[in-house]
This record gives sequence, C-alpha cells and structure tokens, in this order.
Amino acid sequence: MADTDDTGEHGGNGSRRSEPGAGFLMGRPFGVPVYVSPSWFLVAALITWIFGNQLDTVLPGLGLVRYLVALFFAVALYASVLVHELAHAVAGLRFKLGVRRIQLQFVGGATQVEEAGTPGREFVLAFVGPLLSLLLAGAFYLGMNAVDPRTVPGVLLAGLMIANLIVAAFNLLPGLPLDGGRMLRAVVWALTGKAMTGTVAAAWVGRAIALAVLLGLPLLTETGYLRVGDGESGGMDTVMNALLAAILAAIMWTGAGNSLRMARLRENLPALRARGLTRRALPVESATPLSEALRRANEAGARALVVVDPHGEPTAIVRETAIASVPEHRRPWVAVSGLAQDLTDGMKVSADLAGQELLERLQASPATEYLVVEADGAVYGVLSTQDVEQAFVKAMARPHSG
Repeated sequence: MADTDDTGEHGGNGSRRSEPGAGFLMGRPFGVPVYVSPSWFLVAALITWIFGNQLDTVLPGLGLVRYLVALFFAVALYASVLVHELAHAVAGLRFKLGVRRIQLQFVGGATQVEEAGTPGREFVLAFVGPLLSLLLAGAFYLGMNAVDPRTVPGVLLAGLMIANLIVAAFNLLPGLPLDGGRMLRAVVWALTGKAMTGTVAAAWVGRAIALAVLLGLPLLTETGYLRVGDGESGGMDTVMNALLAAILAAIMWTGAGNSLRMARLRENLPALRARGLTRRALPVESATPLSEALRRANEAGARALVVVDPHGEPTAIVRETAIASVPEHRRPWVAVSGLAQDLTDGMKVSADLAGQELLERLQASPATEYLVVEADGAVYGVLSTQDVEQAFVKAMARPHSG
C-alpha cells in the first residue's frame, strides 16, 4: 500500500460540495472530506479473492464464508490506511495548514495538505503517518496474542498486523512521493536552506526506488523469497508480483515527477504578474472600422483594442481570434463592435494580481481576454489567457534555483 501524500496543493478544510473526479464522499472527520476512488473497489475485490484463497489453506473449514472474512479484511485494511492519512490531516490542522481532502485510492491513500512552510513541519507531517501505522501494527499484535491464532479473529489480526508493518516500512523508504521521501526532503531542506534542493534529491531517490521495485520484486519472487505456499503456484506468484511491481513503480515514478513539477511551479509562480503580462490597449469607439482601429493601434504600439462609450468608459474587448478571422479586404467594412465581447465584472482584473492569486482569479471567470485595471479603476491594458499560458509554460521550464 503506497501512501502518496500531496502537500503541494493549497486549500481550506474542504468545501461543502463534492469534488468532481475525487470519488465517493464517505464523510468529513475533523472537517476534512474523505473520498473513496472507484479504483478502490477493484483492489478490494482482488484482496478479497487472494486472501480468501489463502484462508482456504489456513482455515479449510470456512467454505465460501472465507470470502466474507476476506472482504472484512479488505475493508479493515483500508480503514487502517484511513487512520494513517488522518494522522497527516490532523497534524496539518494542528499546524493551522489547509487540508483539502483525503482520498483512498488504488494502492493506498493521499492527503492533500497546504505546503508546510518549514522543514520541521514537513518532517512531522510526513512522519506521523508511518508512526500511526506502526502503532496499529502493535495494537493488532497485542490482539493477536490474546486470541487463538487458528481462529478467524487470530488470522485477521495477524494479517492486519503484517499489512500495517508493510505500509509503515514501504512509506519510510526515502523517496518521493512516499512519506520517507518527504522526510528526506525536509532533512535536505534544513541542511541547505533550499526546499527545491530537497525536492530534487528526494524525487530522484524516489525514481531509483521505483526502478528497484520494478526489477527487485519479480526477482525476489523468482528466487523463492516471496513465494507463498508449497511452490505449486510459483508461476502465478511471479506474474502477480511482476504486475504489482509495475504498478507500484509507475505510481512512484509518476509521483516523483509530479513532486518536481509542483515544486518548480511553487518556485516560479510568483513571476506570473498581471502587470508584466498585460498588453497595451487602444481605446476605440464601437463604430470604428476594424482596419482603422488596427492602423491606430499599430501607430500607438498597442496590441489590443478596447471598445469605449462616448464618455471613454470601457464597455467591451475586441477578441483577438475574431480579428484574425476577418479577411484583410473586408476589414474596412467591419465595425469593431461586431467583434467585441461585452465586459462583465469577472472580466476585470486588478493590475496588482500575481502568482496563485492571479491564476485563481482567471479560473473563477474563464474568458479569452481580461481588462486589466488600476486600483482607481483606470484602464491599464488587456490580459490574454494565451499570454498567461505561455508564461506559465516558460516558468515551468525554467531551471530551478536549488
């Protein structure tokens, strides 16, 4: 079970409505929405089938009831994963950080917590998850010793103890996106003073671990170290473990890459400033022919057209795509008003917006162009979403400073 916690997304303690694509909303412990991904049901069915078949060997007298026991084990296992994730969430809340959601998914869970801000907080946020898994393993061990190991409760407690030990051990591996990777990131961050340096180090260790899992898990099965039972199903064990290794390796490799991209985004996002991306705009009256408006704009060095009323107040923005669609020979006969989009409150953007605040403002009111205004309402220019997207791509491609 991989715990791919994501501390790169900002958010509050969860909105009232369900998030599209997050899965099924199961509840809001501590005010944090908990979602179950549809992929969980596939994994639960697989665990039920595999564990049920193993129960037939350990407790042969159960018959088909063994699959109900195995289903209970699958649910209890994911309940343990939920406790692991809640540890991250509660730690984030204690640090007064925004916790957006918890999601139980294909091979574990993910908790989306606001960026920690300091290496010390980052380390604690990461460590509490494996710590809770170890404590759960200890609790299941004590319960296992209190019952007959040849009974259903004994087998379930032993299985849950082993599963939580595996969850804790796997998540302590020092590579992103695992908790151990976040702990390594925090240590490197504290030593160098640069969060990006820690992210790069932990991400590349995570990719190395992904390759080790991809190659090592099938090799261990082939050599007999991970073979279950008397060896008659060794071929099937090899295939299943190879498939599991490929899935885990892909998730880790992708998660490490995503961590790098998110870190680079956080580092370069402040460079996206509305004032610096805004095009100079020429005010024109609605009846102005397009050819005349373009001539004036060219003379003035403007790259956008804003339609104004007789009092000089902006009423619409001439769309760049609409201008491009008019053949040059027809431009003297087309008024700019026919190519303009009426201004709404959502299309007016402050020239002082930058970074995450700017992106959130544009996402709240999607449009192709926005009127950029000063604090006193004076027109500064026009902001094109195409310019923002190009600047965003350049920022993501810019070499990091760590």
